[in-house]
Parts: sequence; structure tokens; C-alpha cells
Amino acid sequence: QVQLVESGGGSVQAGGSLRLSCAASGYAYRTYCMGWFRQAPGKEREGVATIDNDESTTYADSVKGRFTISKDNARNTLYLQMNSLKPEDTAMYYCAIFLFPRCPSWIFDGSRAKSAGYWGQGLQVTVSS
Repeated sequence: QVQLVESGGGSVQAGGSLRLSCAASGYAYRTYCMGWFRQAPGKEREGVATIDNDESTTYADSVKGRFTISKDNARNTLYLQMNSLKPEDTAMYYCAIFLFPRCPSWIFDGSRAKSAGYWGQGLQVTVSS
């Protein structure tokens, strides 16, 4: 059974940094598409960043140049380094895995992605101005 457990959320002032982690178990970790998503109150879930099995990465325009997705295969852990945080980054953040090797572009549509993969429980990131 696939299990994803996120950690590292919290509160930070604008301009600060946070690193989210997602520990994964129960599947062939290296072989699938993984990603980070977020959902702010009253908004749809949206893709933030994805990483393919070959470690190719893709980012939402809103986070390009500020966020970095990476993974440590030895630790079966996915990361999201978030720098230069803005109040509009405030949301629940989720990690997810999708059972195909490359992340399709439609994955960034959170409403489609929801039913396509396995999800962690989510954690809160709050950025104050």
C-alpha cells in the first residue's frame, strides 16, 4: 500500500524559506511521477511542481525561480524547497505520486490529479506579510 507522509510546514514571514519533506513507502519509488500541490481556502487544488522518474522537473509559473523540487532516492523522500515566500503561497500543501513514469502536463490541474494518484495528508504553510 502506498503511503506518503509530509512534514516541514509552518508559519513564516514574507521573504522567508521553508522546506517540505514527503516520506514515501509501499511502491517502487524511483519509477514514478511525483509532485507537490497546494490548495488555498476557497480555491481549487493546483499543481506546484513535479518530478519525473528521470528527475526532470516542471514548475507552475507562480513559483518558478523560488521553489525547487527534488528527491533523495536512498531515503525515499521528496522535497520542496520554498524560498522568497509570499503571502499568496499560503495554503495546504500535499505531496502525491502518480503511477506513470513521466508527469503529464494535465497533472497541474489539481481537480484531475486528485483522482489519478496517491496523496499525503497535507500540511499547512502560512506566510505573513
